[in-house]
Amino acid sequence: MDVPSTVLSVGLHPGAVDYSRYPGLDRPTLTARIEAGEAALRAAGFDFVSCQVSAVPDEAEATLRACAASGPFRVAMIGAGVRMAPDHTLLFERLVNVLVEVQPSIRFCFNTSPETTIDALRRWVRPS
Repeated sequence: MDVPSTVLSVGLHPGAVDYSRYPGLDRPTLTARIEAGEAALRAAGFDFVSCQVSAVPDEAEATLRACAASGPFRVAMIGAGVRMAPDHTLLFERLVNVLVEVQPSIRFCFNTSPETTIDALRRWVRPS
């Protein structure tokens, strides 16, 4: 029997990022950083589901609902790419409200980059 994941990691799909806003960052670099961050989560013993969403709120909501259906989850980590860009405020708001609706007891944590995800998670949950 599979043990349910405790962490839902939500972030922009690398194809949804406006790289003109981030000098020195491109899709291959971001993809590699995300993959390294996820490998570090696995190595640290975290049980997680990665949910990469579109920057379009309706599309992102549909993707998030599908990811959240594989729960239950104790913690949702919503990435900096969603939270820190003012033009993603409505997207961030939508994602938080969807998660509260579908996982009412979920807790949230926030990183500043893929490399700080483990620290953010450890504030709320310990690896399995």
